[in-house]
Amino acid sequence: MSDFDGNSAAWVTAPSQYLEQRPATYTLPERPRSQYVEMKDGCRLAVDTYLPQSDTPSSGTFPTILILTPYYRRFALRDGYSAATESSPNIALYRDFFVPRGYALVVVDVRGTGASFGTRDSFRSPTEREDFHTVADWIVDQDWSDGTIGSTGISYLGAAACFLASTGHPAVKAIAPLFAVWNTYADHFYPGGVLLNQLATTYDDIMVGLDHDRPDVLEAFSYFNNPDYAGPQPVDEDPDGALKRAAVKEHLGNFHMPDFITEFRFTDDRLPYDPDFGSHSFSPYHYADKISPDVAVLSVSGWFDGAGFANGSIARFLSLPNPNQHVLLGPWDHGARSNVSPWREEAGSQFPMMGAVLRFFDHYLMGLETQLQDEAPIHYFALHDEEWRAAQQWPPHSEVRRLYPDRESALSFELGAQGADRFRADFTRGTGFGTRHERLSAQPVTDYYTDWSEKERGLLSWTSPPLESASEIAGHPVVNLSIKSSEADAVLHVYLSELEADGSLRYVTEGVLRALHRKVIPAPADQNWTWPYRDYSRKNSAPLVPGEPAELRFALLPTAWRFARGSRIRVSVAAADADHYVQLPYGRPPEIEILRGAEDATWLELPWCETD
Repeated sequence: MSDFDGNSAAWVTAPSQYLEQRPATYTLPERPRSQYVEMKDGCRLAVDTYLPQSDTPSSGTFPTILILTPYYRRFALRDGYSAATESSPNIALYRDFFVPRGYALVVVDVRGTGASFGTRDSFRSPTEREDFHTVADWIVDQDWSDGTIGSTGISYLGAAACFLASTGHPAVKAIAPLFAVWNTYADHFYPGGVLLNQLATTYDDIMVGLDHDRPDVLEAFSYFNNPDYAGPQPVDEDPDGALKRAAVKEHLGNFHMPDFITEFRFTDDRLPYDPDFGSHSFSPYHYADKISPDVAVLSVSGWFDGAGFANGSIARFLSLPNPNQHVLLGPWDHGARSNVSPWREEAGSQFPMMGAVLRFFDHYLMGLETQLQDEAPIHYFALHDEEWRAAQQWPPHSEVRRLYPDRESALSFELGAQGADRFRADFTRGTGFGTRHERLSAQPVTDYYTDWSEKERGLLSWTSPPLESASEIAGHPVVNLSIKSSEADAVLHVYLSELEADGSLRYVTEGVLRALHRKVIPAPADQNWTWPYRDYSRKNSAPLVPGEPAELRFALLPTAWRFARGSRIRVSVAAADADHYVQLPYGRPPEIEILRGAEDATWLELPWCETD
């Protein structure tokens, strides 16, 4: 099966159909214009500009797509480089798609990266955000600009698009954050309030390799280790690279992620030398009220998009009051490098992602007839049914079904017998390295959870009887664990699987919560979750009382999945994932008792729709 959209009734006009009727009418320039643009504090940022070319000279103006990247706007190439080497591997997709269709493309090395000057003092620094307003001013002052700006990009670039919109610049009319967070703490580094144990180090290695121009460090990362690459491309005014080398020297003072992110173990922690700076400072949600309601937003993510990026797309949609919002949720890993479905025809995605993004910008920047106004605001892909769906709201289904653990490892739609199940945390247990997490660490994974039966074996699990009819879930499964712990802290990982009639065990989704953060509070307007909300603050945290009952209610990561008739639903619980999360409590593996058989005890609630 494929994630291709062309055979689906979910769209009025599918992106692939739109793309067929939207040919390229311009050509690319041989090379971009490249220059420094000065920021308000005097820092100079390296900027590339690609303008559409035509056989007929024209003094026309163009809408601009702005890409703001810390991963090099362009690589310099060594003498004798291969003709097949792409100098802009992170930008070529946008360049080749938008410029021939009448958009100017502006690409910026953000402060402290690439050939730009400055020093990075933070992940998505508020200083960067201020720079973006200045860059937008510069764009609209150019004689080729029609005065409108859109922005897009994957991951960091997508969050930067949100930051750009939050500057309130009147030229910014549309943003398409792709696979991008809304809350950097909860969506990215501390899912469930638990620090990911490898991500900060891996990110830091990548950024040291790039920012310090260290090809020896980049050798470990397939995305950046092409031997033809020779560091960041200098701007046109710097033919001998002297300015670039001076900029790279300034980058040596950049922050290091492992040191930086651990300053914020709780969301109300602040830098000891800057009492106003916390995890909110580098999260797009914090600036939500500064995004004009007139800005159109396309949020894109995938069901295996890290440990919370899909939450970011959904929370953005639910939190912003902007009427022109669209959401696309597919069977993808981070960046849609792979279709993650076990039933796929091939590893690569067949969905025309850039066609969807082009249609969005054509509608809101060029004012073309796209029929986008006739579409449902949400499109999502149902795994196992291998089909696209359209929805007016999230979650799409209003019905929920609750399942309860029972004795003898049973999972029932009716309240089971009272009792308890016990296990001790195994701090050596992990989920392996073919999971939703690896893409965030720039690992070239294409096959997901192929060993799930092995990894899940031995966990405390409950399994339902065979389903009498096929049923689809779409949204956030919610689990309520009533536990006792021998220690004052614990981390609970919950996994949802489909056990098919032939015995195949399929990973569906998972969730995690540190018991310290079990308090549920009302969601604020800028994080309008439809699933249990907590703020992960020190103020609202509390240790467990060993041996006393406590309730942990939290969401698993969102998904859309059809359970086949005859399949069984399985829920599994662990107290560690050593491959991805830090150990808690340190050196004290707790004995966990999970209580069942009462209305207020343990249950799983699924957003439910019977399909036959």
